[in-house]
Amino acid sequence: MKVIRTTGRSSRAAAKALAALERRGGAALDSVLSAVERIVADVRRRGDRALLRYAAKFDGLAGPNAMRVKPEEMTAAWKALDPALRDALTTAANQIRDFAERQMPESWNVSTVKGLTTGQLVRPLGSVGCYVPSGRHPLPSTLLMAAIPAKVAGVKRIVVVSPKPAPETLAAAHLLGIEEFYRLGGAHAISALAYGTESLLRVDKIVGPGNLYVTAAKRLVSFDCAIDMLAGPTEIVVTSERGSAADIASDLVAQAEHDPEALAIFVTTSEKLARAVMAETKERSRDNAVAREALKRNGVVIVAGSVQEARAIANRLAPEHLTVDAASDLAWVENAGSVFVGRWSTQPMGDYISGPNHTLPTGGMARVRGGLSVNDFVKLITVQQYTVKGVQALGPKAALLAEAEGLVGHADAIRTRIKRRVNG
Repeated sequence: MKVIRTTGRSSRAAAKALAALERRGGAALDSVLSAVERIVADVRRRGDRALLRYAAKFDGLAGPNAMRVKPEEMTAAWKALDPALRDALTTAANQIRDFAERQMPESWNVSTVKGLTTGQLVRPLGSVGCYVPSGRHPLPSTLLMAAIPAKVAGVKRIVVVSPKPAPETLAAAHLLGIEEFYRLGGAHAISALAYGTESLLRVDKIVGPGNLYVTAAKRLVSFDCAIDMLAGPTEIVVTSERGSAADIASDLVAQAEHDPEALAIFVTTSEKLARAVMAETKERSRDNAVAREALKRNGVVIVAGSVQEARAIANRLAPEHLTVDAASDLAWVENAGSVFVGRWSTQPMGDYISGPNHTLPTGGMARVRGGLSVNDFVKLITVQQYTVKGVQALGPKAALLAEAEGLVGHADAIRTRIKRRVNG
């Protein structure tokens, strides 16, 4: 891990390094964009012919019959699972479902002016595609995080795609009652979900994280099919003045082991704690090759000049995961995907079982949105209903606004209602 000190002779270099960290994001997608464009366009144009060719090449599928997972395969995977793991998946599912149910928005209406009622209707999306990665590690937890909020929202058709899905992922699909599951991954899976083929009907929205090819494909199709977000490598920021070096280092290593490109940052004002965390991180990643590589590339310890500066840096970074010392720190948090409070709130608990979603914004996008939630699977339809009294009360003002914009047809439509009432 490298050290950045924001004060003294290194302050100018620190400012430059922090600015670069703020600008992290989707630049890496450009390196794969041309290849992804070809795949997406091919599947869109040729449907199953292209999809099956890429499925054979990238997913190792022998033919069209191997693409869709049969329900009995998911059932068998569930039955074969260790009972303790079945219990863990069930507990996690219950936690995630409870949290999503509490997030669910409501339909409502109100009358603030006599003769006018306004409100909103909450309606689920018709269909969603859930992308579940299965590269270095099986990720049944990602299936739970993607599909459960969709179910709580009332989405009727939930499609899961996952390349070479692990038995644990198939078991999780059985637990949730998933009926449509395809052994597909990469850009070709995203294109199939977005545009549809003979074997796979298109969906309204695609959610879930993936590698560069998946993320680039989501960006390409986003004008034709809704997406959740462009998620990059995982990120962790811990800010602490008095924490345990062992606790902090263990969290940094835990998130770093996801990906060699993972970003792991510790922000503090304490030189002593900074040195202790660096030593602990080095020791704890000794036998973890992926974490060791990520920390070497993207591990940073920032020693700030004041607590206020440390807090400002954390907000500037807008991290996916943020750990703070105490509940009182929540008052200054402005930008974060998910916040973990205190030494006992290790971030991996949030990855699996707390309840809040672990699909979170990366690349600084926590400045503008939170993590995946039930709100990603519903649409809010506004409603307005006037009576004669409502038009009489608000119509003249609305007509004036229309005329100010030069929209005489708008004004006429309003005044027609007013005149009709006046003339009987």
